[in-house]
Amino acid sequence: MSVRLLALTQGDPAGIGPELALAAWRLRQERAIPPFAYLGSVAVLAGLNERLGLRVPVRPVGWDQAEACFATALPVIALENAPLARAGTPDPANAVGVIEAIERGVEAVETGRAAALVTNPIAKSVLYAAGFQHPGHTEFLAELAGRGREATPRPVMMIWSEELAVIPVTIHIPLEAVPRQLTTELIVETGWIAASDLTRRFGVARPRLALCGLNPHAGEGGSLGKEDAAVIAPAVEQLRALGIEASGPYPADTLFHARARAGYDVALGMYHDQALIPIKTIAFDEGVNVTLGLPFIRTSPDHGTAFDIAGKGIARPDSLCAALRLAARMAAAERGEPM
Repeated sequence: MSVRLLALTQGDPAGIGPELALAAWRLRQERAIPPFAYLGSVAVLAGLNERLGLRVPVRPVGWDQAEACFATALPVIALENAPLARAGTPDPANAVGVIEAIERGVEAVETGRAAALVTNPIAKSVLYAAGFQHPGHTEFLAELAGRGREATPRPVMMIWSEELAVIPVTIHIPLEAVPRQLTTELIVETGWIAASDLTRRFGVARPRLALCGLNPHAGEGGSLGKEDAAVIAPAVEQLRALGIEASGPYPADTLFHARARAGYDVALGMYHDQALIPIKTIAFDEGVNVTLGLPFIRTSPDHGTAFDIAGKGIARPDSLCAALRLAARMAAAERGEPM
């Protein structure tokens, strides 16, 4: 029997991750939440239980007991490094536990103890203050995935919802740097990774990729910019030559209404806001951050640590619940089961 348990990391324990895990467990029947084991601090969860009056039973267990435990208690894989974090108070002392949870979560999926990894939000500034050397959460996961392999996998960020899925080809760079970093090769690699994972982990037999233009009106024949014809259109042709159903470049301002969305499975935006504004408008609370291109499944809620509301019991668990359900669906598709 294959493992269906998910590994859920604590994220930053001073943020909303721990209370969202408690909330997701409470909603397990109402929202059909798949079984998950929480990598984090029992003491932090106990403190939130008392502070928020949640009364969630929390049980430290090993991986082999976690799935059976889930029906009656939140199973916790206790960390060796777990300072008693204060909700809403970022502290570099928490960094060692944040990193341990991520590393042990990756180990769990790579050794088959968990079917997929779901990560709660971290605060890069807190980790940087403790000497963290990686650009971000996703890059750290890619490096962990690359250990013992010939090459580090190239991760691709997709934000997914039932209504829309988007991928930014360039991500956290200044807008002025986008034309320099946007290349035909980068677009083709991104599209190839997206199509491969949509087939393998989303059960889409022939993924349809729609590519946004970079400039207004997709360059309007070159009068509003040359990149659409010189960089993006050749990428579309190369993806088609690889057997991928790619189209575009399209004017981005006409690509995200309901009728247009029916014509593709994922839209590739050329820069961060071009891709993320539409999905955060359509599905702000339900969006899921999915990392494509890794040798294991990884999803995450599409929000941050929210230190300003941590410990107040007002954080919405919608995105985490969606991330847990999607991770289970992807794992099922990878096993060859219908999504």
